[in-house]
Amino acid sequence: MAVMIHVGGLWITSPPDMVDALLFASPTPFSPFGVIAMWAIFAVALLAALRRRLGLRPRTWRIAHMVLAVVIVAGGIVHAMLIEGTMETVSKAVLCALVLAATMKVMADLRVWRRRATSRSEIPQS
Repeated sequence: MAVMIHVGGLWITSPPDMVDALLFASPTPFSPFGVIAMWAIFAVALLAALRRRLGLRPRTWRIAHMVLAVVIVAGGIVHAMLIEGTMETVSKAVLCALVLAATMKVMADLRVWRRRATSRSEIPQS
């Protein structure tokens, strides 16, 4: 929802710039990263909504979701860092570092969780 509000606000203030961004014709270096992250967010939302209908296995879902999450985080961080706006460089870098750290922690936790589940399923049941 936040991305749609962000894009909607940009559309209201400058429709030609939004068209250029969506067509990857914008002269600004931050634009493509934001657009790619936006489409990845829409893709992961669509994937989540259609997960059962598509019959995705949990492993396939997890891999697709993780790949899209990495694209979203990386694209969002680069997009934010390249924008020269009202936010200071240091505070922007700290927030981006926190987002990256949170993403890495979640990925590490999921890896540990998956290992525990695998090791428990290998224990013979008596």
